[in-house]
Amino acid sequence: MAFILRRPIAVSSIFKELPKSSTSTIRQFHHTPAKPSSFFNSKTLNSKSSTSLLKNSSLQNAFKRNYQTGPSYTYGQQAQSGNLTQRLLYGGAIVGGTILATNIIFNRETREDGGMPPFEREYLNQTFLHTGLGLGIISVAAKALHSSGWSYRLMAMNPWAVAGVGLVVSIGSMYGTFSTSPDNYVQKYAFWSTFNLAQAAILSPLLFLQPALLARAGLYTVGMMGSIAFVGATAKQEKYLYLGGPLLAGVACVAIAGFAPLVLPATAARTLMWSERIWLYGGLAVFGGFTLYDVQKILAHARMAEQGLVRKDIVNESVSLELDFLNIFIRMVQILGMSQRRK
Repeated sequence: MAFILRRPIAVSSIFKELPKSSTSTIRQFHHTPAKPSSFFNSKTLNSKSSTSLLKNSSLQNAFKRNYQTGPSYTYGQQAQSGNLTQRLLYGGAIVGGTILATNIIFNRETREDGGMPPFEREYLNQTFLHTGLGLGIISVAAKALHSSGWSYRLMAMNPWAVAGVGLVVSIGSMYGTFSTSPDNYVQKYAFWSTFNLAQAAILSPLLFLQPALLARAGLYTVGMMGSIAFVGATAKQEKYLYLGGPLLAGVACVAIAGFAPLVLPATAARTLMWSERIWLYGGLAVFGGFTLYDVQKILAHARMAEQGLVRKDIVNESVSLELDFLNIFIRMVQILGMSQRRK
């Protein structure tokens, strides 16, 4: 049930915060007639001191062109490079500060066994590898579907039909992955690939947004999940496994808030506003907690697999982290889109 509620829902709400395209701005800039420089006004050109020096019209034009475009172009380049450096510094500071603050607040009690054993480390690294591979499949497939025009057709469909078919395909392929034995790796990876392709088909309309916004959202998501995963991996064994019940209740509230725009009328503006805030910020907190819980659950399964109590199943473990990443990423995209729209 937890996996059903953790699916990325209400993706279409992000497009309410779609920033305006910069095409019109570029077009206006190119078609706006250039303003004459105040340096070359009629009084200056008609004065006796300047007529003898600037009689030749070609000399006037050359001097005017060099005077106007040279310094402004250099200043524009410096401003752009300064903004890029500033953003990179801000992003690095946010990621580093998040890791440090999360480690200080939540990781006061570290492991007592002298560090992570080799089997647990290998198990966790293989899980992260499969998570990255799954997210890579989703991104490549989403790009291919978007280029083929799938996103336009998807946005024109009935939202209830999209939600219903997406849930059926995603949940069916996910439970097919869980129920398949690790020994039957062909069938297991086939179900796992189907699950990733289903997520790509649902999330492909995100590519309507600016690539820079998606890249920043991905960077912030990696920073947030990386810091939380570091805390979960170095914390005391099974310290955060008690969070399963509260997180399930929280994700149920977030899922209900995500379906609210499909049910409530447009006149209930205040209710829709609060439901969107619950879905956005409450979901960010809930799925951050799920990341912490899933990392500790993976390490607990590694210890059980080492003792022969359960089968080693890396693919099943990676699905949980993929869902955490997708849900956090979608909310990061919407938050960044809202901040761009306010500017």
